[in-house]
Amino acid sequence: MIIKTKTRTEQILTVMLVLAWIAYIGSLIKVGAILISYGVSFVNPEASKNLFMGDDLSDLRQLNFWYYTMSVSFMVAFSGMKAYVASLVVKTLSKVNMINPFTAEVAGILERISYVLFGTWMVATFNNGFADWLMKNTEVVHELWEVKEFIFIAGLVFIISQIFKRGVEIQSENDLTV
Repeated sequence: MIIKTKTRTEQILTVMLVLAWIAYIGSLIKVGAILISYGVSFVNPEASKNLFMGDDLSDLRQLNFWYYTMSVSFMVAFSGMKAYVASLVVKTLSKVNMINPFTAEVAGILERISYVLFGTWMVATFNNGFADWLMKNTEVVHELWEVKEFIFIAGLVFIISQIFKRGVEIQSENDLTV
């Protein structure tokens, strides 16, 4: 009977896979809760007082329903994109093979993650621009989101995806020479 023990790297990747699943499920729950609360706020304006985890957009809803809808749209897009990134991380960690780690599929998923993170940065930037506009034109204070880390992480993941692409090329060259 042979017992295969996992290396430290494999154990870390397994833990990261579990954490990625938790982040994915949590993000999906958040998106669903925001959408349901928004739907309820159509009928009952009081629902906008606690949209999600204490987010109070009742002043904005009372001022202008379209501004409220735009704000909720940013929240859904932002949370949805984070959920999509988490799903791509789950997919990536599920596809990583420690014997042959550099695959075109993993490199492609990593590149897609970088693009989605860039898009997330754009959504957050648009939200912040909208929040500034709201403050200047309506005096309604709207939450600003931290955006710097998304552009940095998007660039970092893009570089890693390019390294993986090069790893695939080198790996295929080595397979041809053997």
